[in-house]
Amino acid sequence: MRTTTSPNSSAISGRWRRIGASALGTAALVLAGLGTAAHASAAPTLTPKTTPAKVTWAATPCATPKHKGDLACNSFRVTGGTTAFQKERAAETGKTATVTPKAAAASPTGYGPSDLQDAYGLTDAASDNGSGETIAIVDAYDDPNAATDLAKYRTYYGLPACTVANGCFKKVSQSGSTTSLPSADSGWAEEESLDLDMASAVCPNCNILLVEATSASMANLGKAVNEAVTLGAKFVSNSYGGSESSSDTSYDTSYFKHAGVAITVSAGDEGYGAEYPAASKYVTSVGGTALSTSSTTRGWTEKVWNTSSTEGTGSGCSAYDAKPTWQTDTGCSKRTISDVSAVADPATGVSVYDSYGVTAGWYTFGGTSASAPIIAAVYALAGTPGSSDYPAAYPYAAAGTSALNDVTSGSNGTCSSSAAYLCTAKSGYDGPTGLGTPEGTDAFTG
Repeated sequence: MRTTTSPNSSAISGRWRRIGASALGTAALVLAGLGTAAHASAAPTLTPKTTPAKVTWAATPCATPKHKGDLACNSFRVTGGTTAFQKERAAETGKTATVTPKAAAASPTGYGPSDLQDAYGLTDAASDNGSGETIAIVDAYDDPNAATDLAKYRTYYGLPACTVANGCFKKVSQSGSTTSLPSADSGWAEEESLDLDMASAVCPNCNILLVEATSASMANLGKAVNEAVTLGAKFVSNSYGGSESSSDTSYDTSYFKHAGVAITVSAGDEGYGAEYPAASKYVTSVGGTALSTSSTTRGWTEKVWNTSSTEGTGSGCSAYDAKPTWQTDTGCSKRTISDVSAVADPATGVSVYDSYGVTAGWYTFGGTSASAPIIAAVYALAGTPGSSDYPAAYPYAAAGTSALNDVTSGSNGTCSSSAAYLCTAKSGYDGPTGLGTPEGTDAFTG
């Protein structure tokens, strides 16, 4: 369903995500799922993409909005081929890598908690920190299997139990109800599994609050963000976005202006171009990288995630949001996306356990839907933000230090030659990867 025209085409430039045509709306209903028990028994139809490595993937159904004005999730599910994780494990063991099945796998085929913690210098922090902190995941619609799928993931990887019974996990509607939940949707359920698993992978000692919006409208998702803060979460992850509009500055103050709360938002999956709410000046916008092992001292290497002219991490200049005081780049007169980044390339994707509307089992996911909860969890490992702070500023104080891995290769599209850093990685700040990726927690604390 992803269009393949130039990213500068007016048809997608910013974001076909908020659609109005009835034909697209009908297709979206089919792809995104009807939220019924009958639909839940069948896997959604996905149109695969491929890379030269023959890894194939497709946008999850929630990446196609159901209704005019809806926002879309930013995730992809691998459908075939051999991921970087499998190749690396094959090199370590001498065994041929297993080909990722089109359905579910019996065991993980993407990066797990130990990989992510090691890649981002978080192994010790993940073991010692996070107790008493709550990460909120904001998504649309209900995942009836959220708790059981989360338990499967955490049990497999030996993470501490996080259940309703022990008080670690809680699922609520946008009004805070634990019993009156939104209608179920298998496409958004995949997104919720991805988000919950990434929060768990990076901060296994954290509590997790899943807030499910009634729909994918900005109004309902925004109310879910407010509810997460009301319920005490100091770290709120949002893995969705849509085209910018003149209403965004009012959305900023209504939904995202929460001092003392680290709010992360995925930068988008359609290459160069800004989207909202990643463009909000009150959030940490999170770009995406391709993550692979290497012979360097770090043991890992990253580059900008970019598959094609219309697929890769988002970046660019907001048309409406003012530049926050902590941003000093000169290529955008207004807010620049992104701030920081983490793994998002499906070919170097992360393992997720999911069972609602698909064959129960292990899948590999990518997209900036993966990087946003990863960064929210890093903030949680770093500790509670200052009560008057906007934590999006924290990484800027650490710019150029060893607290961030500077990503210096790759691009996500075409932009002005006078401000090439907006779409091309370089030393220091750039649009696709921001200030870089975490190396420990020091860049995420005040």
